[in-house]
Formats: sequence, structure tokens, C-alpha cells
Amino acid sequence: MNLENIKESIATNVYHIPAEKKVALHKHPKHDEIFYCIKGKGFGVLENSEVELTVGKIFIVPAGEMHALKSDSNLYVTAFLIPVVEE
Repeated sequence: MNLENIKESIATNVYHIPAEKKVALHKHPKHDEIFYCIKGKGFGVLENSEVELTVGKIFIVPAGEMHALKSDSNLYVTAFLIPVVEE
């Protein structure tokens, strides 16, 4: 396992999800995704459930699981895509 390769393959993004934006269900086959709410409120959506997101809350999505985000107002999250390490 090469830790430098893993470190370099972690992606970080900041998203603003306004009320009028619809994020479609999607998946990342080889990456887990962690969302951290930095402002506003909304929901992390899985195929059969939802997780409420408010400031300081997280939403964890395992690799290969369908997910989306939604909000009735404004939602700001930091997202981390982390590669699944297979040995």
C-alpha cells in the first residue's frame, strides 16, 4: 500500500446546493464519499433513506452506493472522495 498515492487521490470539493438545484442520484464505484455541512441545512439522500444535514453534521456514503443531496433552502458542504483501498 502506497500512502502517498492514496493521499494524492483524495479529492476535496465545496458545494452549494440551492433550493432550486436537483442533484441526481449517482454513485462512485471506487470511492467512499464524506459530506460535512458547513452552512445551511438539507438532506443527504440514499436510495431508501435520508440523513438530515445541519452545520457540523456528516453524511457518509460507501463506495458504490447511490446518493444525492437536496435542500429546501441553501446547503453548503465540503465533500471528500476517498479511494477504497484493496489489498
